[in-house]
Amino acid sequence: MKQKREILPFVLVAALVGAMGFSAATSAAGKDKPDPKQFARGAKAWAKTCARCHNMKAARDNTDEEWHVDVTHMRVRANIPGDMARDIEAFLRASNK
Repeated sequence: MKQKREILPFVLVAALVGAMGFSAATSAAGKDKPDPKQFARGAKAWAKTCARCHNMKAARDNTDEEWHVDVTHMRVRANIPGDMARDIEAFLRASNK
């Protein structure tokens, strides 16, 4: 019984990360062009949030899939709210073309 309690947090985190990935993939697949307001919010959030710790690099340096992994990882590491992470990812995806 004790082993099940110790594994439960890992299972919950894995389920959450999987759901976030599925959600982002389905929402990104349905839209070719981002909402201009979301693009602007994402650009502002990227410059403000990501520049705190990282040197800014060009959005074209990564593919859409790489940006998705990076944003998902940093959402957890930097405690970035979901709506802000989605805006940042939309900005990066639109900018790397």
